[in-house]
Amino acid sequence: MNTLKNKVQLIGNLGNAPEIKTLESGSKLARLSVATHETYKNAKGEKVTETQWHNVIAWGKTAEIVEKYFIKGQEVLIEGKLINRNYTDKEGKKRYITEVEANDLMILSNSR
Repeated sequence: MNTLKNKVQLIGNLGNAPEIKTLESGSKLARLSVATHETYKNAKGEKVTETQWHNVIAWGKTAEIVEKYFIKGQEVLIEGKLINRNYTDKEGKKRYITEVEANDLMILSNSR
């Protein structure tokens, strides 16, 4: 049951080409922007689609897979965990970020 405590699963589309960074150690970091869509009817009976954007990161071998195969517009399945971090910006204001750290990936389609 421990593996179910912090688990995220998203199916969505890549909003941009992944950003890949090679660290001093030689390990890779991939940053992805994934859009998920929810469609429903509002009180007037009109169809409404809401889009949520999710920041996703992947490390090491997972990042290498992203670099090699993932392109903008693909429908993908991402499985991982939520990571919260904070930093202080140039103006001295504390900023908070929530990301999904991917540990499993799957391409569902090559484009929208």
